[in-house]
Amino acid sequence: MFDKLLIANRGEIALRVLRACRELGVRTVVVHSSADADSLPVRLADETVRIGPAASRQSYLNAAAIVEAARQTGAQAVHPGYGFLSEDADFAEICAENGLTFVGPPPQVMAALADKSTARALMSKAGLPLPPGSVRTLPTAAEALEVAAEVGYPVIVKAAAGGGGRGMTVVRSAAELPRGYARTRAAAQVAFGDDRVYVERYLADARHVEVQVLCDNHGNGIHLGTRDCSVQRRHQKLIEEAPAPALRPATLDTLAETALRGALSVGFTGAGTVEFLVDEAERCHFLEINCRIQVEHPVTELVTGIDLVHEQLHVAAGTPLRWRQEDVRLRGVAVECRVNVEDPDRDFAPAPGRLDRFRPPGGPFTRVDTHGHVGYLVSPHYDSLLAKVAVWAPDRDGALDRLDRALGEFEVAGPGVHTTIPFARRVLRDAAFRAGRHTTALVDRLLTPPAAGAPPAVDAPPVAAAVPAADPAPVPDIRADADPAGRTPVTAVPAAGPNAWRNP
Repeated sequence: MFDKLLIANRGEIALRVLRACRELGVRTVVVHSSADADSLPVRLADETVRIGPAASRQSYLNAAAIVEAARQTGAQAVHPGYGFLSEDADFAEICAENGLTFVGPPPQVMAALADKSTARALMSKAGLPLPPGSVRTLPTAAEALEVAAEVGYPVIVKAAAGGGGRGMTVVRSAAELPRGYARTRAAAQVAFGDDRVYVERYLADARHVEVQVLCDNHGNGIHLGTRDCSVQRRHQKLIEEAPAPALRPATLDTLAETALRGALSVGFTGAGTVEFLVDEAERCHFLEINCRIQVEHPVTELVTGIDLVHEQLHVAAGTPLRWRQEDVRLRGVAVECRVNVEDPDRDFAPAPGRLDRFRPPGGPFTRVDTHGHVGYLVSPHYDSLLAKVAVWAPDRDGALDRLDRALGEFEVAGPGVHTTIPFARRVLRDAAFRAGRHTTALVDRLLTPPAAGAPPAVDAPPVAAAVPAADPAPVPDIRADADPAGRTPVTAVPAAGPNAWRNP
């Protein structure tokens, strides 16, 4: 295992990785922007390095500054978390060239899977089913029209270098396609520096189901079951659960086995997620492979008892997988809700500000991953995720009830601050969601006003108001004065002191 690791991220995922390192006896270096100088990860790290101003491109996306911070502090490895540089093959290669272990797949694997068109071709070769559409990218609108005519409308135009829900345009007719094609290419060029696109059939009422895989550097791999991520807004997930509900056991087995086969076929290593769309007939269609830890990883940890960040670090250190497939047992149901600082009544517009009140929920089988605290200033410069509330119960109804109870306890308030909690509780009361019959169209349906003359929706049970409580004391500032190298030493907490299944 490494002696010291640099965490190249911020917020709750930086805190999550820091805690895993502490449990494994690994010292941590947290890099941060000027806007995050007083954040919890910075307060709790063994060492910190300020790498730039608030703007991401000058800080968390500044690969040269991050690598130099690792070299100055003697870090041996870099954990990228999710977002930012986590799936940047060039950054992984720069780390390798500077003698740093990148916690993730090899650069060449990341590069191949980051290109959605290449990934589709590789997975098709490995036998994974694809949605009807083009395997290669389409350099002209005329070629896009030909593919769309063949597969049928609606179609979706996707950026080959896309990710994070960006670079996608749904097109419902041939008349719309040239404009949608041009718009997607232009957006892809701005967002990713790559304007290549492809076209596939758009499955409007499908389930978004993914499979968590773990693979090591010795040819071993396991899957850790499925997750349902169908509750989405603009392709951004809001609520996730494990295992995926209301699917036949044979479908769940097919998804898991197919996902692992695809990951191993390209030499994937570390923790990754293979994503699928599942239609009404439970036909599975490959979407993409994510080469990083996912935001929703807690639900898999809760149903398997396996710490995914621990396993990431062991794999990166060269250890063979410590679990065999037969060791993996799924128990109960876990559901996670993302708490974003957004206003659902204003089309989910960001609503950052200072947190004057912040009281996360507690109780049995309730986990909260957050970097928030009283007095914390939610920055407008970064993603709006403030917290993740994940719960476990023996069955799905119990898990949904527990999550609703937990969200009812969560108190977040400050000038101009709004969160997605009320909307999430509305989802939890939706009849289709409660029955596990929801699709990726759920959120749009809830946001669409009923047509004139339509029967009223069944009233949801009333939401119990959270009882105000006294503000918790602010987190004490335990930092020492910054040293000349720009690092801020903090009080260190003493670290707490299987064979694998091989793919044939």
